[in-house]
Amino acid sequence: MSKTAIIIYSDPKSGSEEALGRLFNGLFLAYELKEKGKDVAVVFQGAGTRWPAQLVRADHAAHALYEAVKDVVAGVCGGCADVFGATEDARKTGLKLDYEKAIPGTPGVLDLSSYLDQGYSLVTF
Repeated sequence: MSKTAIIIYSDPKSGSEEALGRLFNGLFLAYELKEKGKDVAVVFQGAGTRWPAQLVRADHAAHALYEAVKDVVAGVCGGCADVFGATEDARKTGLKLDYEKAIPGTPGVLDLSSYLDQGYSLVTF
């Protein structure tokens, strides 16, 4: 069985259609893979850690799609959320803030290499 980790890096603060399009495409891929019974995980990394606070809002354009895949959202990079000022908002969503890998200058980040170690392919948006 194929395994895919979808990493969302796009920044909602950019206000661009591209950032929203990248988010939609990432969530849609997660939806497609989930429908096919594939092993899929969605991770919010970098400036993408700002998305969860937006996605829980019922009036957000991607809210329904997010709701359809939130059970495969593995978490939010904690160190990234700290750097991009998204920690408190991400925490309010109930998603896991992950600080598993110590990196100099951060309290730790979500370790993407662990997905590779487990045989996942990484797809970035």
